[in-house]
Amino acid sequence: MSFWEYLGNRHQQLLTDAYQHASAVFQCMVVATLIGVVIGVVTYRSEWAGSLATTATSTILTIPSLAMIGLLIPIVGLGVPPTVIALTLYGLLPIVRNSIVGLRGVDPSLVDAAKGIGMSRPARLLRVELPLAWPPILTGIRVSTQMLMGIAAIAAYASGPGLGNEIFRGIGSLGSKNALNQVLAGTLGIIVLALLFDAAYVLLGRLTIPRGIRV
Repeated sequence: MSFWEYLGNRHQQLLTDAYQHASAVFQCMVVATLIGVVIGVVTYRSEWAGSLATTATSTILTIPSLAMIGLLIPIVGLGVPPTVIALTLYGLLPIVRNSIVGLRGVDPSLVDAAKGIGMSRPARLLRVELPLAWPPILTGIRVSTQMLMGIAAIAAYASGPGLGNEIFRGIGSLGSKNALNQVLAGTLGIIVLALLFDAAYVLLGRLTIPRGIRV
């Protein structure tokens, strides 16, 4: 069976797996973004706190994804829970690092001007600092998403959702007539999703970043 015939016969299952893959990555990215930005806001004013946050999240990233999911299975079981926890943890580093860099890069004179007109500290953060730090934060989100697209495939090891199931089925049946088709379909599906997500982020950047501060 040719690859195109395989896609035609399995398109419904592949679309379901692709939707589950994209949904898992998107939801984990939302959580990772919220946590990462909060960590950045809490730590960016202190050199040692920022370094600690960056070191801690980078240490998480050094743990092999298969090992991470394997360690989570006895604690939270199979399926979605280990997938969500692992992806969220892996997505933190670029967001935390870029949040800290972005917030530290805001022109102090602009913050002082906002303070001078009576803005409270939370108001300065929400209306001045975070909007100006948004471009590097968005870059961190893009980098995290690209990483998680590939890492999410490993979730199939823990019976997680997504295109990794197609890849693992192919690897598990090496030598069969559709083994290569399965691996190729899963891999290409992940690449297409990664490109679509990145295009969405580019559009989001054009809509949310003023032309004057675009990198």
